[in-house]
Amino acid sequence: MATNVLIPLPAACDPAGSSAALALLDPSNLGTLPLVPLIPEAQRRQHHVFVPADHRFKAAARFLQALWREDRDLAIGRYPDNTTGRRRRLGSRITMSAGGDGANFLHPRIIPVVAHALHYREPGAVYDVDRLKTNLLSSQPLTFNLFGLLARDLDLATRFIADLLPGAMAEVTELLFEHSPGRGDARFTADGTAFDLAIRGRSATGERVFIGIEVKYSESAYEPAPRFNERYAALAPTTDLFIDATDPGLVSNPCQQLFRQHCLAASILDQGLADNAILAFIAPSHNYLAHAAATTYARHLHSASTGRIPFIPLTLERTIAALATAGLPDHARALHRRYTDWWLIDGELHLDEVPDAASNLFTAAAFADRTAQRRARTG
Repeated sequence: MATNVLIPLPAACDPAGSSAALALLDPSNLGTLPLVPLIPEAQRRQHHVFVPADHRFKAAARFLQALWREDRDLAIGRYPDNTTGRRRRLGSRITMSAGGDGANFLHPRIIPVVAHALHYREPGAVYDVDRLKTNLLSSQPLTFNLFGLLARDLDLATRFIADLLPGAMAEVTELLFEHSPGRGDARFTADGTAFDLAIRGRSATGERVFIGIEVKYSESAYEPAPRFNERYAALAPTTDLFIDATDPGLVSNPCQQLFRQHCLAASILDQGLADNAILAFIAPSHNYLAHAAATTYARHLHSASTGRIPFIPLTLERTIAALATAGLPDHARALHRRYTDWWLIDGELHLDEVPDAASNLFTAAAFADRTAQRRARTG
């Protein structure tokens, strides 16, 4: 099969193209933290965000959302505790009342975009409306916060894509949320696989271009995997994408979702709905599990960046900077403050201060070390 004429694309995750915009998001010139911090249980409990199952990044992301909610005096929401059955407060949620007012969205003009997407959702599209309204940590409201303003201004969307994926599109013609060309349709993947966002447009030479985007915030890419139907066994070898289309690693975590979406993008080309396609993946730079999943998946491809359907991993920070470059600097700052400003957590931990009870910290650490040594000796 012919390779994609749009590629090779420039390295989209290279921030050089939006260096000025990235600087706009860091007015204090603090730079980026090398890692998100490990947050003590006591402080997580203080902000009502202690969830024992959270991995390191998810705990930090949940904490950051709680700080954002508190700064805006949004009432704390609740969720059902699976162990007790009671509804407990959770700092990364807001109340249904606040959610109904659109408080989970960063600009008033995004709310009608969400309403339109819900009222005109595709048959079979999966929306948890309560989660969309009240869960600050969810990637679905993040997708609307990232792209909602672009859906209302296609010239703005064109400038955004020109910065984020140079050369991919000369004109954006449509943005579609939670999109599949046909859930359950055997012409495609015959299941519910969809893209968080699809961008349609044309190249400089008039080809129809399709960009499917998967957005993750705190998710690890190890969420429950669906059962695969026989359509994939028939479709995958014809895509000209995979080194070994029968490799079991493609249909298990952490690769299975990207594999399904890549196959869906290939079927879109096969059915003549586009001339060229790209699969893009967006996650915060510090979400190491998500980006490790993207790296693992890319190893299954003949060529991630220059294949028939390029696979382009991107950071959330780079995507936000492209919005600023396109003409939304204030919105980009709001997105950065809410989703990627990890210095706010650093400030909350007060690591530069020496508490009066500092000896307790070292006593506890020494105790933990002695306990580990004792267990090793008796184990």
